[in-house]
Amino acid sequence: MAERRAAERTAKGRKTAILEAAARVIARRGVRGLRMEELAAEARVSKALVYYHFADRADLLRHTLRFIVDRAERYTRDGPLERRLLRELQDTPEVRENSTAWAELRASAVFEPELREELARAGQDWIREIADLLGQAGPAAPDAALVAASERLTVLLEGLSTRWLIGLLPVGHASELMRGAIAAEVEGLRRPETRTPCTVA
Repeated sequence: MAERRAAERTAKGRKTAILEAAARVIARRGVRGLRMEELAAEARVSKALVYYHFADRADLLRHTLRFIVDRAERYTRDGPLERRLLRELQDTPEVRENSTAWAELRASAVFEPELREELARAGQDWIREIADLLGQAGPAAPDAALVAASERLTVLLEGLSTRWLIGLLPVGHASELMRGAIAAEVEGLRRPETRTPCTVA
């Protein structure tokens, strides 16, 4: 029994090592630059072991996306709304790598439809989480208004993150723009006349 548990831990550790390596390679070379040979070398495992854990390239990409989302949740999970969103703009190796890999996977979904469902699920979960936090700031706001504000903030954050990563925007300025957007959304949710979202016929 103990041997079986140890073997399971070893297998889980190798799978995690492959996913960590996949995130690094994608952040460095992009999805199109992901080669199984390079991935195996980066993870220090055999190519056969990569295919043991992942059915094919598409399966590996889906799992890597989940891994990146889970890793982001670890460094953004605690604290109030502003702090959680601004943690996505930390200039640290982990956040830079995670954000780069996320942006690359998101962009590649245009050409890799098998990623779209996983991206949509992760995106909806993130929108719901931010909407719930906005609800603490504007408790009288209807759910539709909270979701709309959350969509605007998460889209803006992804855009600011991309501009920061490619060097078009200093991280400090990106953070200031995000703070201003958060304040504007919270203020809007607290004003009774703007609590009902506009609908397009």
